[in-house]
Amino acid sequence: MSVYDPIAAYYDTWSGSVLEDIQFYVDLARAVEGPIIELGVGTGRIAVPIAETGADVVGVDSSAKMLALCALRAERAGVRERLDLRIGELQQPPHNGPVQLVIVPFRAYLHLASDAERLVALQAAFALLEPGGQLAFDVFRPSEEDIAQTHERWLEREPGIWERAEWNESTRELVLSIWATSGETVMHLHWADAADWRRLLDVAGFEIAGEYGWFDGRPLTEDEDMVWIARRPRS
Repeated sequence: MSVYDPIAAYYDTWSGSVLEDIQFYVDLARAVEGPIIELGVGTGRIAVPIAETGADVVGVDSSAKMLALCALRAERAGVRERLDLRIGELQQPPHNGPVQLVIVPFRAYLHLASDAERLVALQAAFALLEPGGQLAFDVFRPSEEDIAQTHERWLEREPGIWERAEWNESTRELVLSIWATSGETVMHLHWADAADWRRLLDVAGFEIAGEYGWFDGRPLTEDEDMVWIARRPRS
């Protein structure tokens, strides 16, 4: 069972304040032809707006419950026929490609526990791309302030939805507990530094086409948020 299954019913409420990344990924999708692949599609927070522009999206997720909600959202938006939804994992996407764009929004790569797992996932994304195609994803590393403000404290993220962060800086692991009356889960998330991501992208065969500190294109400062665009070389 996916760690997202127990919170699928209120996932959209829990993540409802996250809006800043949507237009970034929609704009990337507008710039390519053919279908795009979204790994970690969830309930369609990004995929449905992309489909509404007229693009086809192959959405992959490990949670059947999240995919069911994604299908419902797409149906309500009138774009269900544009979404091809598939159960799958970041390291073994159920698609052969090639496509011009693969996206991995909302820090999904944090579910990978080690550099070895990150490299397998990056190589899997590389294999989905045609020459010149791009992989776009966002991740983060916590700031000292974020750790100090949230460590081992239950905080109400949204009305009736609570979360508790346990940060381990030596192992670079975040244990995130999420609770509501309708379901609870615990996620084990793992962060890496910008230098680690640059190295792994290079080993996976990518060229870095963009590295930003936020979705508005501000420079990457190594502080917290990281937005990456990596390209499969044309030759």
